[in-house]
Order: sequence, then structure tokens, then C-alpha cells
Amino acid sequence: MKDLAIVARVLGMLLCMFSAALLLPLVVSLAWQDGLWRLYAVSGLAIAACGGALWWRLRRQSRDLLPRHGIILVTLSWVVLPLAASLPLWLALAWAGHVLSFTHVYFEAVSALTTTGATVIEGQDALPLSLNVWRTFLQWIGGMGILIMAMAVLPMLGVGGSQLFRAEAAGPIKDAKLTPRITETANGMWGVYLAISTVCALAFWLAGMRPMDALMHMFTTMSLGGLSPHDASFAWFNSPLLEAIAVVFMVLASCNFTLYFVALRRGKWFALWRDPEARATVMALLGGGLLVSLILWAKGVYAPLDALRYGMFHTVSVATTTGFASVDYPHWPVFVPVFLLLLSGVATSAGSTGGGIKMVRMLILVKQARRELTRLAHPRAMQPVLLGGSVVDNRMIFSVLAFILVYGATVFVLFMALLLTDVDPLTAFSIVLSSVNCTGTGPGTLGMDAGYGQLSDFQMWVCTLGMLLGRLEILSFVTLLSPAFWRG
Repeated sequence: MKDLAIVARVLGMLLCMFSAALLLPLVVSLAWQDGLWRLYAVSGLAIAACGGALWWRLRRQSRDLLPRHGIILVTLSWVVLPLAASLPLWLALAWAGHVLSFTHVYFEAVSALTTTGATVIEGQDALPLSLNVWRTFLQWIGGMGILIMAMAVLPMLGVGGSQLFRAEAAGPIKDAKLTPRITETANGMWGVYLAISTVCALAFWLAGMRPMDALMHMFTTMSLGGLSPHDASFAWFNSPLLEAIAVVFMVLASCNFTLYFVALRRGKWFALWRDPEARATVMALLGGGLLVSLILWAKGVYAPLDALRYGMFHTVSVATTTGFASVDYPHWPVFVPVFLLLLSGVATSAGSTGGGIKMVRMLILVKQARRELTRLAHPRAMQPVLLGGSVVDNRMIFSVLAFILVYGATVFVLFMALLLTDVDPLTAFSIVLSSVNCTGTGPGTLGMDAGYGQLSDFQMWVCTLGMLLGRLEILSFVTLLSPAFWRG
């Protein structure tokens, strides 16, 4: 119980911090006079009051966070913060004429904060501007991870941030401190995120987007969330230039932000390309885009230039788990959407805003498989697994193998759960993989002419669980189910 009390105290602080995010839609509502500002003000005060009351009740629980506390806090945060985000979302949607059930609203909030981008809302173009700003802003603050942002503030309140960083960060960067103080690391990563986001918004604006469209699409491009204030997504603009800009920034956001931070501190930008994961990520995206473009041209779907335009844009969009669309790509030759969905599991880096398995794990897995094949021919050979010139510790290899096993088991269990509801196998597979990879789109019946709103409540809770597990990288949640964790 003491563990839960310590965690609940910090969760109260996070809720108070999260309530401040409602200032943006409140200001937009006042500026555009859409009548929603009171709902944001009431929601923000209610969230802050709940967080403040929780902190005040447990203010004497001031011990530093241990690793076990970090795991509990990260898991609870990704469950509770979407609940907080649901309140203004539900009130504003009801005001706009979209009366949704709790299941639908919570799904929408989880989809936004986990940067999945799936939506149950139709008629997004007609929604109040401040509401679309709130939905897209949720993706932006969820992109780098609310908890990594919190690490920059919590130490000032007497709460250490290193345990949060190890629980929230993805892949091998968990144990890597880029600066002596974890607060500086969090500030540095968010500084880079903010800087690239600013350039992205300016690029969209100069290329023809209206200022607020540029802001909202920057939110969902840099977070690799893919939510658009337009039902037609990027087809609404019909602009090759805007699509090209989106491709550039989606590729940037799919790489490890710690590399940008280190490059800025040391002034060695060429070191970015020497990182094996960054190279593999970029090559997978560009190579996959060229392959899809070639298939679209060879099968007569588009002329060569259009095939390159649509093939590259949709490959990068889906593979980076973003999910923007400019054409109805699920109806392309069936190999393409399935290939893109599978690519979304591996084509982002650890330390990026994307979801999925992460490229570094796939590199380690491939190198480990190669080592085992070598051992079959040469049992006594000593062949360490190397990544970027460094030996990969066996503990990390075992961790990767465990993750792949749990990832596969998660997809299988959720897939079978959807089959119980008589969904056809292709649709069930696409929904589950899209949810776990936080992609938000997939082949099957969920094309651009059909949305998640057609699913039953049970199916939506399966998707919601998949999104949460994907964002938590599965192992954090599974650890909580272990009796040994609670005996520690």
C-alpha cells in the first residue's frame, strides 16, 4: 500500500500539470469565439482539483521513486491521464452535437495520447476549431511522452525522475543518461522536439496551409499520430509539396531524438548517419517507399510520378505509425496495405515518437539469429553481437527476445478476442496490429470509407487495451501481473 501511496502522490502532481494543457484550447476558443472556453476552464479546474486533492492527501509520502514505483506510475498514468483528457473531450463533443458513450470518448482520448490516431468521430471538418486543436495537441504532448516532460518538473518538487525515464523510454536508451542530471536530459529532448516542431509548422504554413491547419498538422506529424482536423486527411489539401514536407518531418520524427540532442551538444551532425538504427530506419522507409511505388506503377494503378508520390507518402505515413492518407490506399493491391502494416511494427527508432517493436530490437534480433546460424556450423566460434561497433550485452538480447515473445502473444490473444465477435480474420488482424503498433489504420473493412465507430463496445475495449499495451511497450504492464513484482 505504501508503494501505491507514493505513486498516487506523484500522479496527483501529473494531473495538476496536465490540466495546464487546457490553456491552449481555452485561448483558441476565446480568440475564435466558438463558445467552448467555459468547458475547458471547468474541465481544467476539475482535473487540477482532483490532482491537488490527491497530492495533498498523500503529501507526507515523500520518499524517492524506486524502479518498481516508476513502472506502476507509468502504467497508471497512461490509464488515468486519458480519463482526464476525456472530460473536456466529452463536454465539447456533446456541445458540438456528438453525444458519445464513455467507451467511445475514452477510446478517442487513448488514441490521441498514445498517438494512434484512430477516431470514432465523423464530420471532423465541422467540429469547433478549439476542439480539433485539443485533439491534435493531445497527440503532440503524448508523442514524446507526458512522463518525460514531467521529469523536467518533478525533481523541482522533490521527486526523482530517473526511474520514470527508465520506465517510459523505449529500447536501449533506458539506461543511458545523456547529461549528468536527468532533468537536463528531459529538457534537452523536449527542446529538440519543440525546435523541430516549430520548423515543421513554419514549413506547412509557408507551403500553403492556413496557420491553424499548419499548427494542428505539425502536432500530429511530429508525434507520428496522424490525426487530422479534416475527414479526408491530406487529400483535403491535394498538394504534392505538403505531402513531401510531411514525409521529411515524419522521417525525422521516426529517428531517435537523443541523437539530435547529442549532435547539438557536440556539433557532430555526421554522427547521426553513423548510428546503425538511424540508418536502418531511413533505409527501411525509403526502400519500402520505392518498392511500393514500383508495385503501384507495375500494376497500372498510377502513372510513374503519381506512383512515386502516393507510394512514398503512404509508406512513410503508415510505416512510421502516423496514418495520414491522401488516397484510399487500403484498396490498393492487397500486398501493399499488408506490407505497410507489417512495416509499421519495425520502421521507427527507440527514442522516437513512433510505436511498434522499434528498429533497434529488430537489428539485435537479426544479429542474434545470424550468430546462432554461425554456431551451428562452428560450435566453438566466439562471435559477439555487435551494434554500432559495441558489443550488445546478453541481458539486452534476452530482453529483446522476451519482448518479441510477449509482443507476439499479445497480438495473438487480442486477435483471437476479436474473432470471438465474428470479425473477419483480415480485419481483426489489421485492427489489432494497428492498435498495438499505435498506427490507427489498416487494411480490411477499415478503409477511408469506414471508421472505428462501427465497432461494438467490446471490440473498442480490445482496441483500447491494444493501444495502451503498445504505448507501454507491453513488458511494463506484464511486469505488474507478476507475483514476484509485488513481493519485492
